[in-house]
Amino acid sequence: MLKASLQLRLGQSLTMTPQLQQAIRLLQLPTIELQAHIREALETNVMLEQDEEAEAAAFQPLATTEMGGETATPEPAVNVEVVDDGWNDQSVGPAENPWSPGEDDRQQDIADASGQSLREHLLWQLELPQLTPREHAIGRAIIDAINDDGYVADPLEEIAATLRPEIEASSADVGAVLAIVQGFDPSGVGARSVSECLALQLNLLDPATPGLATARLLAMNHLELVASRELAALRRVLHASDEELETALALVRACHPRPGSVFSSAAPEYVVPDVFVRRTARGWSVEINPSTLPKVRVNQGYADLIGRGGEHATMRTQLQEARWLLKSLEIRNDTLLKVARSIVARQSAFLEQGEEHMQPMILRDIAAAIEMHESTVSRITSGKYMHTPRGVFELRYFFSSKVEDASGGAGNSSTAIRAKIRKMIREEDPANPLSDSRIAELLSGAGIPVARRTVAKYRESMRLAPSNERRRDAGKVGSHAS
Repeated sequence: MLKASLQLRLGQSLTMTPQLQQAIRLLQLPTIELQAHIREALETNVMLEQDEEAEAAAFQPLATTEMGGETATPEPAVNVEVVDDGWNDQSVGPAENPWSPGEDDRQQDIADASGQSLREHLLWQLELPQLTPREHAIGRAIIDAINDDGYVADPLEEIAATLRPEIEASSADVGAVLAIVQGFDPSGVGARSVSECLALQLNLLDPATPGLATARLLAMNHLELVASRELAALRRVLHASDEELETALALVRACHPRPGSVFSSAAPEYVVPDVFVRRTARGWSVEINPSTLPKVRVNQGYADLIGRGGEHATMRTQLQEARWLLKSLEIRNDTLLKVARSIVARQSAFLEQGEEHMQPMILRDIAAAIEMHESTVSRITSGKYMHTPRGVFELRYFFSSKVEDASGGAGNSSTAIRAKIRKMIREEDPANPLSDSRIAELLSGAGIPVARRTVAKYRESMRLAPSNERRRDAGKVGSHAS
């Protein structure tokens, strides 16, 4: 017979407290989302206020650590200094003035005011010609059927069916209005196929343009041969000379196959660097972007008014949440600074000399250097950007796999190998381009043993044509120049 009993056990377990969950979530938030989160907190928590007295950042030297990981080797000392943002010491300071909305509270995102969408642009042009109300309704239905690339996606019969029962229109009626829409800007809009799109653009050229008649034949009937670059077959089918064919091909290639793509339907996304890296007399400096730092603090005036009675329980809860938020932001800021500093210390050769000198680096290397878990490094490098003298890069860009070298040393970064392949192809003889096998031999001779299929994979990832296509392109350019 079973009976109830009490047992006492001691144990340890990791509990995801609300504070820890908040710190982890803030680590992986990009700058734009973090700013939105801070604005929401300012609106909902009365114990938070905007700090308008953040001081300017100041340089403070900071020593670097050596490369961590399994293949750690001593490296030359790299001077990396950190710019102290001064935010940690002021975020929890007392507030002298009550918070009031100001210019800093306004949305800082840059709006895209460049123009209209493709549909709006076409509807505006539909008002210009003298159309009857019936033709205007048909034109709106046609514009609604045009996709983002500028093509009419639906058959004319279906467009006519969408107008019923208000308007009875045949396919011929829709086709007549479509001819008007096809004359709108951008040229080629309203086409039902690539051939028709190119033909509409060619029809806008001067009839006396050399090679125009041949270009129209290419656009309407022989686009497959043009795409496969079968020049011999095109000369045979069109009975055209080499010079006439080259002129016609140039006209076709000058046309835009997706005319609607010049109008962006999605709002542009702007990259805000989280970290600035600069070269100074003392070495490389690492600075947190001051515009991305959350300028919030606890409203000490309200905090001092809270008593110990039960009537202020809600206020005390908001005060605790505000302190948790500020602590989580400090952790995020410190972690980002440590990771950025460690990346700069290991990739100083890239910053000074370019992609060919990128060092292999994985998350474990940075995690060992800053004594944190790999998952923390993964979160803080996701969606964060670094502004360097060589451009703006996502922090994850600096992490790449390692390819062992022939001497058994530290190895080579896959990013560096891609850069070397790109340089070899850029500097090759156009008349005798390097094959993937030859590139693999040259890299092996330089102490980077890679297989031919690896070279082909890297070349394809950079969207570089194979050697036979590069030779054919070079031959066409040479014949056209002669």
